[in-house]
Amino acid sequence: MHDTPHVIGVSGSLRDDSGTRIAVQRALDAAAGAGATVEHIDLREWDLPLFDPDASAADSGDGPELAARVCEADALILGTPVYHGTIASPLKTALDYCGIDDVEGTTIGILAVAGGGFPTPTLQHLRASVLELKGWPLPQDVAIPDSWAAFDDGSIADEDIGERVEELGSNVVAYTGVANRREETDQSELATGD
Repeated sequence: MHDTPHVIGVSGSLRDDSGTRIAVQRALDAAAGAGATVEHIDLREWDLPLFDPDASAADSGDGPELAARVCEADALILGTPVYHGTIASPLKTALDYCGIDDVEGTTIGILAVAGGGFPTPTLQHLRASVLELKGWPLPQDVAIPDSWAAFDDGSIADEDIGERVEELGSNVVAYTGVANRREETDQSELATGD
């Protein structure tokens, strides 16, 4: 873990006018305000072919570099638009390039942006992916339904949603390394017989 927590946000949308990207950036701004260094990975700028476990590193585009950056992060903020009730394929592909060694124990905040109703299934799917990678998702995620009304002119129009997004960003900093602290406590209790 870095002396100053390093938080990476990953936007899983390729749209130019993306509410997901706006929300991830606002969460990152809050993380920076809480004392972290931040980096926004905009998947429009990355060459990520569909993941093929048999492909060589040379045929994997920017996949190995993405995994290396994720591995260096102390915390992540993952944002996805909702496509057909689940995670958008750009974010799923990015996660496919990451292994357990890259994510294990990392504190992760998740958010989903839906054009329609509340994106519960998408949040559950993203949480399941994070848990399979042995990441530590924050207990509270952020859902942004009715994106057509939630964003206006490049910002979050609904301040209740904006505050929840900012809380997500500050919480990933507050809980950075919590999985490791819990493991250290467990080991200490084993050593003392408590």
